[in-house]
Amino acid sequence: MKALPLRGEHLQAFRKALLWWYSVHARDLPWRRTRDPYKIWVSEIMLQQTRVASMTRVYRAFIAIYPTVPALALAGEDEILARWSGLGYYKRARKLHEAARLIMDSHHGKMPQTYLDLLKLPGVGKYTAGAVASIAFGEPVAVVDGNVERVIMRLMGATTVNAQMRKRIDVMAQRLLAPEEAGTFNQAMMELGAMLCHPRQPACIQCPVREFCRTQGEHPTVVRPRTNKVNIAYQVLRRSKKNPPQVLLLRRPTDAAQMSGMWELPLADPVQMHRQHPVWRTMHTITHTQYMVTVYDGGVAEEELQSEGREICWANGIALQDLPLTGVTRKILMHLQMMPRPLDGTADPSNSHLLPAPVAHGPQPSPYGQRRNVANVDAGEE
Repeated sequence: MKALPLRGEHLQAFRKALLWWYSVHARDLPWRRTRDPYKIWVSEIMLQQTRVASMTRVYRAFIAIYPTVPALALAGEDEILARWSGLGYYKRARKLHEAARLIMDSHHGKMPQTYLDLLKLPGVGKYTAGAVASIAFGEPVAVVDGNVERVIMRLMGATTVNAQMRKRIDVMAQRLLAPEEAGTFNQAMMELGAMLCHPRQPACIQCPVREFCRTQGEHPTVVRPRTNKVNIAYQVLRRSKKNPPQVLLLRRPTDAAQMSGMWELPLADPVQMHRQHPVWRTMHTITHTQYMVTVYDGGVAEEELQSEGREICWANGIALQDLPLTGVTRKILMHLQMMPRPLDGTADPSNSHLLPAPVAHGPQPSPYGQRRNVANVDAGEE
């Protein structure tokens, strides 16, 4: 079937069909219930390279603690990183904090209201500036994320992504935009890509704008980089046998390429741990690397520890929640019931796939004791 041209009355029909579909099928997400530019900005930063399912709980908790630009600007960086834990790409959180302070200094605590002014904020690119400007302020500027790019490529029948094609996509996105409903239209395009126009096996039969699409089906997509697999082992060292025990954490160097300044469990040497059964095995993915994680019980630590010049700390219970932990460390401590899970009962938001646990004969009590309510435990208790 030949696609209808995207001009004149057909362009109006395209916009109308897409907006109608979105009004019926849009997901009910917390950042879609507001026109507050600050909350929209935070959601767009969190959604970069992060799945909606993974960030929704973190977003709600983050906004509850930092409901305004001043609240975020006045917070400490470690505190913000702790609230960000689980989303990864911590540079986003640091840039968000830096931008909030800039808004306080240069804009009297009020979010910039135009696309060009938003672009001047640290960590804000064309997509984020366009999203905030159109959704919060109604500025008729199109946004192009990965989902929108895929939709437009299929509308045009394009199969190759390069610099020239991306310019054409930007032009097409602006031409398709419904200027009177810019924010809603941008969200509709993103939702179409996320919910129907999948990279593989697109749901074309359900697409509200199928008659305008030159592809109408799957086409070659960009080949994703191959995932590297790395084996890594951690050990849980306790300061005493009390429950909940304080555990040893090491701070990553401030110049580390990833997760700089974050706290993590000490590494373990599987050769030295060969007589011990692992207490847990899991997989943890960061960017294009899949870590095969093995966790050992290191027992009660000696008084003198070799930290190789790294900063160390001991923490337990709620105190752990206030530290900027790496995602895998948070995942391990939650699984071992050494730190509280989110109050809403959801699981750790990071991507977790369990590997088979070691075969055990008879009941195997946790080496960390029975889980107890740590809400009233003094963080300094040993």
